Amino acid sequence: MNSEHLDKLRHSSAHLLAAAVLELWPDAKRAIGPSIENGFYYDFEFSKPISEEDFPKIEAKMKELLQSWTSFEKIEVSKEEALEKVKGNEYKEELINGFADKGESLTFYKSGSFEDLCRGGHVENPSQEIGAFKLLSIAGAYWRGDEKNKMLTRIYATAFPTQPELDEYLHNLEEAKKRDHRKLGKELGLFAFSDLVGSGLPLFTPKGAFLREELNKFSQGLREEIGFQRVWVPHIAKNDLYKVSGHWDKFANEWLLVKSQETSDDLVMKPMNCPHHQQIFAAEQRSYRDLPIKYMETTTVYRDEKAGELLGLSRVRSITQDDSHIFCNIEQIEQIYSELLTIIDKFYSSLGLSYRVRLSFRDPQTPQKYHGDPEVWNKAESILRKIAEDNKLNYYEGPGEAAFYGPKLDFMVTDALGREWQCATPQLDFVQPARFGLVYTDKDGSEKTPVMIHFALMGALERFISVYIEHTAGNFPAWLSYTQAVILPISSEKHSDYAYKIMQELKSKGIRAEVDSANETLGNKIRKAQAQKTPYVLVVGDKELENNNVNIRLRGGESLGEMTVEEFGKRASEKISSKALDL
Repeated sequence: MNSEHLDKLRHSSAHLLAAAVLELWPDAKRAIGPSIENGFYYDFEFSKPISEEDFPKIEAKMKELLQSWTSFEKIEVSKEEALEKVKGNEYKEELINGFADKGESLTFYKSGSFEDLCRGGHVENPSQEIGAFKLLSIAGAYWRGDEKNKMLTRIYATAFPTQPELDEYLHNLEEAKKRDHRKLGKELGLFAFSDLVGSGLPLFTPKGAFLREELNKFSQGLREEIGFQRVWVPHIAKNDLYKVSGHWDKFANEWLLVKSQETSDDLVMKPMNCPHHQQIFAAEQRSYRDLPIKYMETTTVYRDEKAGELLGLSRVRSITQDDSHIFCNIEQIEQIYSELLTIIDKFYSSLGLSYRVRLSFRDPQTPQKYHGDPEVWNKAESILRKIAEDNKLNYYEGPGEAAFYGPKLDFMVTDALGREWQCATPQLDFVQPARFGLVYTDKDGSEKTPVMIHFALMGALERFISVYIEHTAGNFPAWLSYTQAVILPISSEKHSDYAYKIMQELKSKGIRAEVDSANETLGNKIRKAQAQKTPYVLVVGDKELENNNVNIRLRGGESLGEMTVEEFGKRASEKISSKALDL
């Protein structure tokens, strides 16, 4: 089934949900009920609270009503007729008045005896096409997302054409709960949050900081291989910088402002790095011989995200980017993209992540959203389309997904549950260098404006880590594991000395090893090691001490049996140095 039809099915199911709720709670006021990714929701105002315990009777009523829902009838009405139909419901009245003020037509859609204000987009025969649905959760939601408005009750749900499709989705939903990076992050001791520090400002423990640094070292190493040089810029700047770049007019209400006690400058916490890097380029005279110039910096930027949108590491206020900017001429674009595509593929394949590419272009319906000459945009989009075709990328086009200054290739990474996440993104920018007046001297002595390519390999480290935790369920490959091997003496009294001797031997080979000498049963120690997702568990007892061996098992429970420390060290070192995904 295509996504458009699935959206229609879920939008139709939202009407069905509203009809069932009004049958059960006639005084409830309905607000809006759109389809969303993976499902739909409907917002209501109830006179008395409801809970998820009410879901079975709502679902039963939905099934009862669905039998008679054989079509959707479109009803066109005047403003007066529309207001009469929703009399007493201030939410629908506000919507109707807003649509009418814009000169938009007003329509209701009716199925069975239920009708609702709606622009359309339904299946033709809901009783035949809605095969299975499930109410999922309840949440609070401000009317129109404004904290000044009344809090409504939002019922989340999903629907599919068949029961097996719904069952598969619900199974994946349960698996996603087990893999939730917030849950695993706490269990594995990777990061924490503090009310005293502030919402959306994660604190990384030694284990979490290690994971960040190893991923960043990998990213930096790949970029250095193709000529990137490190730069550094401060974490605050005058807002004038972003007024020139064009960011201020579009995003200033999303930033953290800084008040100086010494100067009258209006300052902001750095929300992005590209204007800063352009000032490094502008600091010297540049020649065509210098191009391409490639800067990179792993640094934190800051956004004043709304509290209700913060979600673990997925949405934070302090965003660390492995950010890069390339200044080049038009003739160099394709070669540079070829190099970027190579390191993107190496990075994600090394982590066991597959991807497809979205060509993020302008929305032709809203040209006012984008800066720059339309002809320049046409040229930039044509270049990216050619690059995608020449490099045989698995790609699709995404109108409306471009940055305001240029189109981009968004690498949509698929995790173990089949979910897609936007990660790496090389963006082609003909606009900002011109706004800043950047120039280089060409072969003929004339001044030319460079092209700028914005590039991030992971994107936001925090968000990427959240994706990777959930993809692996915390079972990181050995090279990314804080502790790569744990040695478990069967008897703390008899075998600990031997265990510590093995630990030192492994450390001398560059393997991060620890000893668990707690006075506990071996079974408890093994369970602890597995709960911490330690790749290699080495058990030592009388037999191993006598034979000068170790007994190896993997974190999943597979036994490798006995081997010498030398044999194990060689095996583990090869897996670690090659960044192998398996153990």
